[in-house]
Amino acid sequence: MGNINFDISMLLPPKRNDYAGLKISMWFLILINIVGTVRSLIHMFYFDSGAQSIASMNINVNGGKNIVALLAQWGGAQFIMAIIIWIVLWRYRELIPLMITEILIEQILRLGIGCMKPLVTVHRPPGAIGSIIIIPLSMMMLILSLIRSES
Repeated sequence: MGNINFDISMLLPPKRNDYAGLKISMWFLILINIVGTVRSLIHMFYFDSGAQSIASMNINVNGGKNIVALLAQWGGAQFIMAIIIWIVLWRYRELIPLMITEILIEQILRLGIGCMKPLVTVHRPPGAIGSIIIIPLSMMMLILSLIRSES
């Protein structure tokens, strides 16, 4: 058995940033990730995780604290994804199409799961409306991210 060397630099390999797609897709990912970062922080740190104050869920029921806790935990998962996207935008832009694909798949799953297990709310939560808008936009941006730019 050879030498075993711990190398923390392997966590983030050298910066490449050789994205060849159209810039509009990068700006789309930045905008989506700003929203995603803010959303994750609201879910994690706002007093009701945004459940009642934003999504109009009734949390004044038995198990209401569980709704808040689950949204906060979901916010943690969203925050991890937002950090990964920020790292891609900072160091590994060649992965922009992959990140847009992740956003597209997440939105399709949210819409599908929302149809199978609909939320009971006073009004439609912003995320439900957002998914309907983001799915076709993500499809378009994914295609544009795969077109090689001449510049």
